[in-house]
Amino acid sequence: MSLKEQLKEAQKDAMRAKDKLRLGTIRMALADIKQKEIDGQVELNDTDVLAVITKMVKQRKDAAQQFEDADRQDLAEQEKSEIEVLTSFLPQPLTETELATLIDEAMAATGAAGMQDMGKVMGWLKPKVQGKADMGNVSKVIKQKLTA
Repeated sequence: MSLKEQLKEAQKDAMRAKDKLRLGTIRMALADIKQKEIDGQVELNDTDVLAVITKMVKQRKDAAQQFEDADRQDLAEQEKSEIEVLTSFLPQPLTETELATLIDEAMAATGAAGMQDMGKVMGWLKPKVQGKADMGNVSKVIKQKLTA
């Protein structure tokens, strides 16, 4: 079952359970996915759907932080609840060891020798870690390895 189908099934389950938060969050995700499909005039595959959900999680983390900074705990909690719903559709995150191994593989495969090869390494890694690791964190680790 594709990720999009899983979202649609979860939407039906949330409707039956009358879980407004979960239902609303899943509807937002499906709307974002549909918008991407209309804009690009393509059917999104699981990797693309994963990218949309990952972006939504990142947006909600940023919003929650801003709400906390503005002392609006009620809105921050709403964002955090939505993050929980969205992350339930993401694959298990990679451990530090798994990530380091993948980065080493990427550096070997691309022949990376310095910072000028950062783009090659990121390009090789992105499809393999999409939704499983924070790309900002991945970038930091790659920079450390390339400058060491």
